[in-house]
Amino acid sequence: MPRGDKSKYTNKQKRMAGHIEKGYEKRGLSARESERRAWATVNKETGGAGKAVKNTKPSKKGGHIGGSSQSQTKRSLAAKKGWQTRRHESHAR
Repeated sequence: MPRGDKSKYTNKQKRMAGHIEKGYEKRGLSARESERRAWATVNKETGGAGKAVKNTKPSKKGGHIGGSSQSQTKRSLAAKKGWQTRRHESHAR
């Protein structure tokens, strides 16, 4: 099997790679890079051509940087507003 040959992959693995590739292209990657990353993800999840190992962590993580969904300024404003509300309510008692 020459390097890069996909004939040993199952139909399911080929479909998976296609879906993953579309996701990468939506994020703005080139077609070539999207295909490369898609097959790398399929290999990581299934263990390579024709194997039946399943580890979905690589595709679950894709695109998530982590942290808060709000910007730092919005979080800061929300914290100040909460502090003022608590302060006001404590003085009213």
